[in-house]
Amino acid sequence: MRSSLSKFLAVIVVLVAASLSPLVARAAAPNSYSPNELIDTGHKFFGQVSNGLASVIERAVSNYGQPNGYILGQEGSGAIFGGLRYGEGTLYTRNAGNHHVFWQGPSLGLDLGGDGARTMILVYNMPSVSSLYTRFGGVAGSAYFVGGFGLTALTANEITLVPVRSGVGARLGINVGYLKFTPTATWNPF
Repeated sequence: MRSSLSKFLAVIVVLVAASLSPLVARAAAPNSYSPNELIDTGHKFFGQVSNGLASVIERAVSNYGQPNGYILGQEGSGAIFGGLRYGEGTLYTRNAGNHHVFWQGPSLGLDLGGDGARTMILVYNMPSVSSLYTRFGGVAGSAYFVGGFGLTALTANEITLVPVRSGVGARLGINVGYLKFTPTATWNPF
């Protein structure tokens, strides 16, 4: 009887520990940003056009977890099958400070139009700020006229970037390309 009671208590302890482990893991990640922090920052940054922001950020967090940094900035792009994108903003981190960054890159695909966008880029698994200064490849799609939100994912060296864009313009298409991040501005997208 005593043996079965101790086994029962051991099972209860394991179940309680397993149910608390996500809470402990979240508390142990002070360098990441919670969904509520990202949504609040996004509402301040995007302003009146932020109605769909919460669902876009919640989707990103459910797919990729909590980012350890984010970039707030603006960008412009245009395409006639081949395209270019240029942007600049500020990288925010909890443990490495804030850094001004630039990005640029080419794209190729069935893509036509142009846009200007305010951009929030969620940064996942960034070990250091210098690791951001590389090319991040991915596939992007756009379908909006006048405005809307877009979400894509770019990866390089186990770092994932999730740009959330709210743009103005006319754009329709799908393309493959990359964004190159640099600490200084450059016109060379390659």
